[in-house]
Amino acid sequence: MGRLLVKESGVRVQWESVQVGGHSMPVYLGTPAAGAQAPAMVVIQHAGGVDAPIQDMVHRLCREGYAAAAPALFHRQPAEGLDAMTRIGQLHDDEVMADVDATVDLLRARGHAALGIVGFCMGGRVSYLAACTNTHLRAAVVFYGGNIMKAWGAGPSPLERTAGIGCPLAGFFGADDTNPSPADVQTISSELTRLGKWHEFQTYQEAGHAFHNFTTERYRERAARASFAAMMAFLEDRLRPTVG
Repeated sequence: MGRLLVKESGVRVQWESVQVGGHSMPVYLGTPAAGAQAPAMVVIQHAGGVDAPIQDMVHRLCREGYAAAAPALFHRQPAEGLDAMTRIGQLHDDEVMADVDATVDLLRARGHAALGIVGFCMGGRVSYLAACTNTHLRAAVVFYGGNIMKAWGAGPSPLERTAGIGCPLAGFFGADDTNPSPADVQTISSELTRLGKWHEFQTYQEAGHAFHNFTTERYRERAARASFAAMMAFLEDRLRPTVG
């Protein structure tokens, strides 16, 4: 068992670790009072790793009655000496999907049957890709996922894998973002529509990339609050009815 970090109103948050391809991957795991009866979310990091905004999202989901697990995707890399963009450049889709699958398996082993995924920035891209490849997911949420049209390593890009999406997908974007730009968002939406994939996208004016990151000047409170509320409504609709 990992070290207990938070316990409030029945919510428990602690670091766990799982083995992935011979590597030990840290996972920031939160469990609400409902325990194994709760639906669960995989929370995918942005370029900053499993830092304060990502940990805060785990806490917030737990307070809403969801289990939440945030895997540390940079676990194959040295702990120090690399900047964020270098770290992202060393990620490969097959390894990242192994990390997501291991996190899903961790939640399923704890008894959580209704599973979704949410990701921010690079994590939004990962969330989209996971919706294409992991059949256990019943909902996927993308926050301003850049480079969805680009592969990491060998194989097709997430966009090229869109036909494999097996769950509803919600997306939240900033009108002033450049990656993904509004044109990129339209391209992604058009492909989802062409393939008959259920999706619902929301673009916020006067917001750019990382508008949910409260640690930077890019944070936009209105967009962050509105998108969180919309996400919770989406999850309640897609995950709660499957429990019990």
